[in-house]
Amino acid sequence: MDRETPCAPVDVPPGIAEAVAGYDWARDLVGESGGAVYRLHGRPGAADLFLKHGTGPVADDIADEMIRLRWLAGRMPVPAVVRFVGADDAAWLLTTALPGETAYQALSRRPDAALVDALVAFLRRLHAIPVASCPFASDHQRRMAAARARIDAGQVDEEDFDDERLGWSAGQVWAAMRALLPLDPDAVVTHGDFSLDNLLVQGGAVVGCIDVARAGVADRYQDLAILFNCLGEFGPGLQERMFAAYGIAEPDTDRLTFHLLLDELF
Repeated sequence: MDRETPCAPVDVPPGIAEAVAGYDWARDLVGESGGAVYRLHGRPGAADLFLKHGTGPVADDIADEMIRLRWLAGRMPVPAVVRFVGADDAAWLLTTALPGETAYQALSRRPDAALVDALVAFLRRLHAIPVASCPFASDHQRRMAAARARIDAGQVDEEDFDDERLGWSAGQVWAAMRALLPLDPDAVVTHGDFSLDNLLVQGGAVVGCIDVARAGVADRYQDLAILFNCLGEFGPGLQERMFAAYGIAEPDTDRLTFHLLLDELF
C-alpha cells in the first residue's frame, strides 16, 4: 500500500505560507483521521515538515494536538510545533518531521521481539510521567461520552470494525462495552492512540511518537490495548512479548476488551 501520493501545494493562511514556500508536497494516505496531512520535502537546505489541516471537529482535534505537543516537548520525543493557525472553524498545524520509519513498516519487514521490547520501553517511559503534572484528562468516562455522541450522530464506521466484530452494529459494541463496567482504572499519562503507525523507529530504537491529540491521564490499558491489537497482525507471540516486557504476568482481559471495544467507536 502506498503511504503517500505527490500533490500540488494547497492554499494556506499567511501565517503559514512563508514557512512552506519552496517545498514539494505529498499527501499522506495513512494518518488523516478526517483531515488532510501533507509531508513537505525537497526544499534545499531545509528539513522536512508535516502540515495538518481540518475543519469543524477535526480542527478541534488539531488544536488539541498542538497544545499537547507543546506540553510533551521536553518530556517525550515529539514533533516540534513550527506554526499553528486556527480561524473560521479551521486549523492548520505545521510541525517538524521525526526521523526513521513507522513501527508498522519496521515490523512488516521483520517481525522482531526486540522491537516490541523497544516499543514497550518507550510506553513505560510515557506512563512514568507524573500524573499530577499532566493537565489533560482522557479517562474512559470522557471517551465514552464522545463515543456516544458519535453513535448518535451516525459517525461510527461499522465496516471498519476488527475482524472479531465484523457485522456488529455500533449499538452492539456499545452494549458489550457497558457490560464490562464498572472499570477499575490505573491512571497514567497515556498517548491515547498508541498504534504502530504513530511510533517512529530508527536503528531498533523508538525515536518519537506522533498524533497525540488524545494524550492525557487515563487507564494504562488504553495504550496497552491499542498496541496489543496492532501486534496481533504479526501473531500472538509478539502480543505475549508485549505484556511480558511491560511486566504484566496476567493481563486483565476485561480491561483489555473494554478499551478495544471503546476504540472501535472512534
